[in-house]
Amino acid sequence: MAIKLIAIDMDGTLLNPQHEITPGVKSALDRARQQGVSIVLTTGRPFVGIQRYLMELDMQAPGQYAISNNGALVHQAADGECVAEVTLTFDDYLYIESLARELGVHFQAFDKSHLYTPNKDISEYTIHEASLTGIPVRYRAVEEMDRAMRFPKLMMIDRPALLDAAIARLPEKAHQTYTILKSAPYYLEILDRRVNKGQGVRMLAEKLGLKQEEVMAIGDQENDLAMIEYAGTGVAMGNAIDSVKKIAQFITRTNMEDGVAHAIDELVL
Repeated sequence: MAIKLIAIDMDGTLLNPQHEITPGVKSALDRARQQGVSIVLTTGRPFVGIQRYLMELDMQAPGQYAISNNGALVHQAADGECVAEVTLTFDDYLYIESLARELGVHFQAFDKSHLYTPNKDISEYTIHEASLTGIPVRYRAVEEMDRAMRFPKLMMIDRPALLDAAIARLPEKAHQTYTILKSAPYYLEILDRRVNKGQGVRMLAEKLGLKQEEVMAIGDQENDLAMIEYAGTGVAMGNAIDSVKKIAQFITRTNMEDGVAHAIDELVL
């Protein structure tokens, strides 16, 4: 069955190590779209961190979409309006923030337009996230937060060794209540139990009237596993972690070698 939708992770996949879309990848995406294939950027980033790439790829027309926050939000690409969302409550915020303090790691929370941290010693990784995506950072003590807020995702962040030690001590209650996954060695993402990139892609495919077999997904990290498992055609980047390569039907080149373009040329065009 022909592929009609390609879900593409951004960091480590669509983007090269300099966070750029190379001419070769851009050309492959254009040729796929000319043949009627829909492209959806599917990322752990907030929507603000996707917008400039949507503009660069001329993917902001009506009927085009983007998936942010590891599947928690599905947006219209033109204006960012959500067409599907699954978010966390303030009670979830309080529990994970308290757990992060107990485990000795930094914490941050996202609403649809800002990143909030209760840590006065703002983490270097929070600053990195803000500079990478363009999302504004707000320091807010827990008692200053609006209890009506909803959160696409919460995060524990820290140096890899410290974060891994915290992950090993996470209580079973957390694993049973949330989707918990690493998107980078220094980022642990906590989402509603129903949320992952696979579910985000599923929601969009159903909205577009597409079958699972008509979907291809390309990624490199743990947070891409669910969409690669869901897709009829799952593709691992050459630079992907081993667990992603293990479940993929196809392993393409690295993000330094236009791996996305190679996969599209081989499997779609």
